[in-house]
Amino acid sequence: MSKRVIRDQHGFTLVELLIVVIILAILAAIVVPQFSSPTEQARVSSLDATLGDVRAAIDLYYQQHGHYPSAVAASGGTCTGGTAGAGAADSEAAFLDQLAFYTNAAGQACSLQLSGAFPYGPYLKKRTLSANPLTQSSKLVIVNDGNLVMSGNSSTAGGWKLDNVTGRFIADDHVNKDTGGSFYDTH
Repeated sequence: MSKRVIRDQHGFTLVELLIVVIILAILAAIVVPQFSSPTEQARVSSLDATLGDVRAAIDLYYQQHGHYPSAVAASGGTCTGGTAGAGAADSEAAFLDQLAFYTNAAGQACSLQLSGAFPYGPYLKKRTLSANPLTQSSKLVIVNDGNLVMSGNSSTAGGWKLDNVTGRFIADDHVNKDTGGSFYDTH
């Protein structure tokens, strides 16, 4: 009679280990790209949200005044006890004064409403423009071109650009493209 020796197997075979490693590699190849693009998507979403907020403020200002912010000077008018707008026409200061302060029909700005002397606004909660989340610049370039298909700067990426004739407000960036291949100034 021959004796059979039955051995208890402990551990995994090399083939089983290779199969597990291959499965983990496939899962990693699927999952890792999902975590690499949210940063870009978050910046683009932030850009779109900022553009939407400022464009809404510009449109409301236009409906109440008949001209776009910074098209006229924010200075003038009697602003007793408050901070008067000081921005000249076509300036970033006038743009910010007229959107962040109370204004009258002529576009003159004051930090106080003063019993209805400055009945409109404010349209933005703070008197600063958020930085463009893609370029980290908050600089505002104001033009009077009247071009509805205005593009951003094509040599360097900037902050923001406003056309006082059309009210078009864009990201001043015709250098970089989003993941869909569109320049950021088209958002």
